[in-house]
Amino acid sequence: MALEKNYYMTEEGKQKLEKELHFLKTERRQEVVERIKVARSFGDLSENSEYDAAKDEQAFVESRIAQLEKMIRNAVIIESDNQNSNVVQLGKSVTFQELPDGDEETYTIVGSAEADPFEGKISNDSPMAKSLLGHEIGEEVAVMTPGGEINVKIIKVD
Repeated sequence: MALEKNYYMTEEGKQKLEKELHFLKTERRQEVVERIKVARSFGDLSENSEYDAAKDEQAFVESRIAQLEKMIRNAVIIESDNQNSNVVQLGKSVTFQELPDGDEETYTIVGSAEADPFEGKISNDSPMAKSLLGHEIGEEVAVMTPGGEINVKIIKVD
């Protein structure tokens, strides 16, 4: 059997996944079952688009439940390391400036399970995070992006 992937996340991220899982199992699953019952009452299932849509939604919900259970089961909680407060690590926020004269940007490096660039959270698997991890404040780092290589300077680590 293949080894299961670890999902790095903060305690807050794990709780968010657990809350979503609880909602899907207790409320959403029941809503979908009710939609299927109603759609069945319309008669002929071979030409019943409501039934097909409800079954598709059921498959999506069940798939998401299985995915969340796997992520929670294989969760590795990110612990902050206060000894290396100047080093970019998983779970820390990093502020950097694109060189030579770019704006400062701040991101928190999290596991892929809770990455959300719109909230300033990038995955540890992203090219930016991979390049920054392990570097310290003041270092200049080359980052390979889809648009080509850029250079950034680490300004702050929280």
